[in-house]
Amino acid sequence: MRAVPSAVAFFILLLRFQRPVHRVTCKKIVSRYLCAMDNEEYFSGQCPIGRAAARAGDIWSLMILRDAGRGMTRFEQFRLSLGVAPNILTRRLRALTRDGLLEKRRYCERPPRDEYVLTQAGRDFLPILHALAGWSARHCGGGLPMSRVEDVETGLPIDPVVIDRHTGVPLGERPLRLVQPEK
Repeated sequence: MRAVPSAVAFFILLLRFQRPVHRVTCKKIVSRYLCAMDNEEYFSGQCPIGRAAARAGDIWSLMILRDAGRGMTRFEQFRLSLGVAPNILTRRLRALTRDGLLEKRRYCERPPRDEYVLTQAGRDFLPILHALAGWSARHCGGGLPMSRVEDVETGLPIDPVVIDRHTGVPLGERPLRLVQPEK
């Protein structure tokens, strides 16, 4: 019998002891176990975090938006920077365009070539990426060197903080509650 890598063995064990849920039909796929979230449910659901994650929550989308924020606009620039397969990059660019974070613009007719530029929604997402990077630098560094973002005018590294616009207080320092929309 072959040895099974521990991560694979753990996943098999997890599936074996996972309680079955009601059969879920998602398009043409029927599953006995609820192993993945239904993006459509979150895409238009009540939770704003779910809506945002459904649009830009995968690693490739975040990295494409990061690169677009650094001034990259062309397919080949994204492909070389990320080392992503062309088919995956095509799908993610299409989704980010469909969801209004990027705009596709033709810059060459022969041969047809397009560039992808941030929309206002995409530019509004950049501070979220910087806050995520700041969190990662504080909690996921593990002593390894990481890239950082610096202010162009001062040359100082930024230290992103998310604050409430009304009070000016950092969000992690106040008790908050979630208010469901009225039906």
